[in-house]
Amino acid sequence: MSTTRTPKVSERVAPKPADPQPGKKKRDDDDGPDFRTLLHAWLESHRASMADSLRRLGKQPIGSFFTCLVMAVALSMPMGLSLLLKNVEKLGGSWQRAAQISLYLKLDAGSKEGEALRDEIKRMPGVADALYVSRDQALEEFQQQSGLGEALRELPENPLPGVVVVTPSEVDKPALEALRQRLSELPKVEVAQLDLVWVERLAAILKLGDRFVFGLAVMLISALLLVIGNTIRLHIENRRTEIEVIKLVGGTDSYVRRPFLYMGALYGLGAGFLAWGILAFGLNWLNQAVVGLSGLYGSDFALGGVPASDGLSLLIGAVLLGYIGAWIAVARHLNELAPR
Repeated sequence: MSTTRTPKVSERVAPKPADPQPGKKKRDDDDGPDFRTLLHAWLESHRASMADSLRRLGKQPIGSFFTCLVMAVALSMPMGLSLLLKNVEKLGGSWQRAAQISLYLKLDAGSKEGEALRDEIKRMPGVADALYVSRDQALEEFQQQSGLGEALRELPENPLPGVVVVTPSEVDKPALEALRQRLSELPKVEVAQLDLVWVERLAAILKLGDRFVFGLAVMLISALLLVIGNTIRLHIENRRTEIEVIKLVGGTDSYVRRPFLYMGALYGLGAGFLAWGILAFGLNWLNQAVVGLSGLYGSDFALGGVPASDGLSLLIGAVLLGYIGAWIAVARHLNELAPR
């Protein structure tokens, strides 16, 4: 006959003693991890995402290189045209030289009066420089350039006036016209001449070049965003199952997006370095022909290289474009990556 044993009181499990400081434990649980732990976790997540992006790009070196090369060509074309425009502007002379104002003095104005007038004009606002050409100098230059030296020697007196050549500090049509008007009212000035037509033509040519470069840059940047967006889209499709599992176990959108953003930035960085190299090589290759041509005209003109500031701007712009293109591509497809 079996008997049921009744447990003694001393054998029962006693309740856990109460926490002597229950309020402190509750506050610690509510506070969660401290800032240092969160920062370390955030940095570690970014490091892992970047390492994963580098590893995946390294698995496809040829494809990654050609993607960067296409982006580099799109980046180098507008930058190269902009650098060529700057060099052409230096070749044609500065804006100030193109907008010089010639003051033809009266025939009775002597050299001392011309030099005094030159010094007075230099102190005027809106004037960068002034050069006085005496009557004898003007006659000598005219004889050399016209080839009429023998005929001019037969003249009883020098028919050419002294000239003060004024270089303005800014090139603006209303300001130039106002300056010409002020200069024409100076004593001993017979005629103040400004070739505004040439200034307008030069401004129109350079403005046309700037607009062309801007339009080309907009089109090529749009094409670049499409290229990087399509490339990131292919990476997303290849990892669709992995991403769905990550979201299924609670992965956030930012966690899913981060590796692709790093991948886009890395594509942009590689494209920036390639574009810098293409520009440096292209300008150096073109400079050989330019130096030979300018030497035939007795000039020492040569194309400048890629300035370090422009190169750094190119790198930063390429990284930003890669990042933006990746962000757009991921944003478009992120809703489609929900677990089914």
